[in-house]
Amino acid sequence: MDRIFLVKEVLREVFGFEGLRAGQEEVVSVLMEGRPALAIFPTGGGKSLCYQLPALMLEGTVLVVSPLLALMKDQVDGLVAKGVAAARLDSTLGADAYAEVVGRLTRGELKLLYVSPEKLGNAEFRKILKGVELSLVAVDEAHCISEWGHNFRPDYLKLGKIFKQLKVKRILALTATATLKVEADIRRQFRIAKADTVKLSFHRENLDLRVTPCAVDERKAILLDRLSSYGSPVIVYVTRQETAEEVATFLAKNGLPARAYHAGLRTELRREIQEGFMGGEIGIVVATIAFGMGVDKADIRTVIHYNLPKSLENYTQEIGRSGRDGQPAVCEWLACAADRTVLENFIFSDTPGERALRNLLERVLNLGAEFDVSLYDLATTCDIRQTVVSTVLAYLEMAGVLEARGSFFDAYRVKLLQPLERVLAGRSASERKLVEGVFSGLDAEWKWWIVKIVETSERIGIEAVKLREMISDLEVAGDVVLKKSNWRQAYLMKKEPEDIKSIAEEMAKNFREREASNLKRLEQVLGLSSTRVCLTKTLLKHFGEKMEEACGHCDRCRGVAPNKLKQAKLRKVTACEVEQIKELFDAKHAALGTARQMARFLCGMSSPASMRDRLYRFDEYGMLSDLPFEEVEILAESLF
Repeated sequence: MDRIFLVKEVLREVFGFEGLRAGQEEVVSVLMEGRPALAIFPTGGGKSLCYQLPALMLEGTVLVVSPLLALMKDQVDGLVAKGVAAARLDSTLGADAYAEVVGRLTRGELKLLYVSPEKLGNAEFRKILKGVELSLVAVDEAHCISEWGHNFRPDYLKLGKIFKQLKVKRILALTATATLKVEADIRRQFRIAKADTVKLSFHRENLDLRVTPCAVDERKAILLDRLSSYGSPVIVYVTRQETAEEVATFLAKNGLPARAYHAGLRTELRREIQEGFMGGEIGIVVATIAFGMGVDKADIRTVIHYNLPKSLENYTQEIGRSGRDGQPAVCEWLACAADRTVLENFIFSDTPGERALRNLLERVLNLGAEFDVSLYDLATTCDIRQTVVSTVLAYLEMAGVLEARGSFFDAYRVKLLQPLERVLAGRSASERKLVEGVFSGLDAEWKWWIVKIVETSERIGIEAVKLREMISDLEVAGDVVLKKSNWRQAYLMKKEPEDIKSIAEEMAKNFREREASNLKRLEQVLGLSSTRVCLTKTLLKHFGEKMEEACGHCDRCRGVAPNKLKQAKLRKVTACEVEQIKELFDAKHAALGTARQMARFLCGMSSPASMRDRLYRFDEYGMLSDLPFEEVEILAESLF
C-alpha cells in the first residue's frame, strides 16, 4: 500500500500524471520487485516513464543506455526542468562539464544518467561505474542487441556481458519493434523471464494505412496530389540522400515548402530543420530514416513512404511517429517495384567478402599485446564499412580475444584566440615551457595548428593524456578553439587468437546469414502490397500478435484490391558500357581491385576506399545502379 501511495505521489508531483498507462504499472512492479523486465511498447506508448518513475523511488542511480543523442538531451532537459537530478555523458560535453557530471555520479547525486552504448565499451568508464550504486539499467532501442533485428548495432552486443560484470540486477529492455525471434534474443542476453515481458498491442486505431502501387514516373505527381489534400505536419521518407534533395526541390517548385533532411547535411542545418519542424515553421520534411529517431512530436498528421521501407520493423517504427496525439493520421506507401533493386544492392554491397575479413583480422591481431587503431583507417585500408569493422571487433571481444580499453582523439586542430604571449602570461615557468613547446615548430595553416598528440608529447616530454588535458584547459580558458580528429580505439589482447583463416570463415558465414535475413525482411515488405487481408492484421501477425477482427481503417478494409509488385524486365548492359568498364578496369585503381569492389562502384554504392579516392566523381559511378548487384558482380568477375 505504501509503495502504491508513493507511486501516485511521485506521478502527480513530479510528472503531473494522475495514473499510469496500460503496461506501465506492470513494468514498474516487476522492477520494484528487483527483477529484470522487457517492455515492448509501440511508439508513443510511454516507455520512458517505466524507468524514470523507479529512478525516483529506488536508492542509487538509474543508468539509461540510448543511441539517440537528441532523445538524451531532450529527456535530460525535461527532467531537470521538473527538478530531477539527471545528466548525460556524450561527445558534445567539454572537459569541465564532463568532469562535473562524473563527479556528481560518483558522489551519488544523480538519479538518472544517460549514456550511449559506445560509452560502456570504455574500460575506464566501467571502472567508475563499479563504484556507483546502480539501482537499474534501462536499455532503449533494445532490438539493436539482436543480430536478427532490423537495426543491429555491434556495441549493443556487448551490453549483456558488461552488465553481468557490473552485477546489475535490474535491467529494463525497451523497444517499439521486436519480432518473436528478436524478443527471445533480448530476453536471453539480459536474462529476462518470459513472464516479466510486458507487450502492448501494435494496433493504432487512429492510423489509416494505405498502399498505392505506382511506376517510377508517376510517383512525384501522386505525392504532390496527396500532399495537397492530406494534413500536415508531414514526413516523406526516402532511401537516398539525393532523392531527399530531388523530391524536396520538386515540392518547393510546386508551391509546397518542403525541406530535405539527411546525414549529408551540416549538423547545424540538420538541427535548424528539426527545430523548425518541431516548432511548426516547417510543415513538410523529406528525409532519410535518419529523421524522426527520438523526435517527440505528437501532431504529425501524415507519413508517406516515397521509397520501399527496409523492413516491416522499420515501416512500423516510421508510421508510428504519426498521430501520437490520438487524432487521425494517414500513412501511405507509394509502392514501386523498381525500389527493390536499390535496397537489395545496399544489402549485398554491405556484406564483406572472406578475403577482406581475413585481411582485416590479420592487421588487427598482429598489432601486439596492447594497441590502438583508427576504425576509419581500418575501414579504408581493408575497404570494409566502419559498421562492419566495429562488428568484427565486437565479435573478437565476445570471444574473449580482445578487451576495449577506451577511445581518444589523436590529433587536434588548434586556433589561438589571442597572441601566444598573452596566453603564457601569469603561468609558471614549467607551464610556459610546455605551452611554448606545443606551438613551436608547428606550421600554421590558415591560423590553425595541427597538433599530433603522440608526436608532440614525445617532443616536449609529457604523457599523451597530460597533453590532452593541457590543450583542453586552454580551450576552457578561452585561449584556443579546438577541432578534434583521428579518433582511435585502444585494445588489450587477452588471449592468442585461433587460426585467423578459420575465424574469417566463421565470420563470413555469419555475415552471409545476416544478408539472407535482410533480404527476407525486404520480401516481407513487398508482401504488404499483395496481401489480401487487412494491412493492420498483416503487420500485427509479423510481431506475433493476433487480431480477431479486421481494423476497418486500411486500404483492404475499404475494398482496395491487392497488387503484386512486379519487377520490370531488366535491361541489358550495352556494348558501350562494357567498353567503359574495361577502360576502368585497365586503369587499375586501388579501390577497384576486386570484382566486388568494382560491382559496388558500378551500382553506385560507396565504399571507404572509393570515397577516399573520390571515385564518385567518375562518370561510371552508379552507371549500372538499375541492375541487380549479383548480375553486375558476375560481369565484373569476367574481367578479373
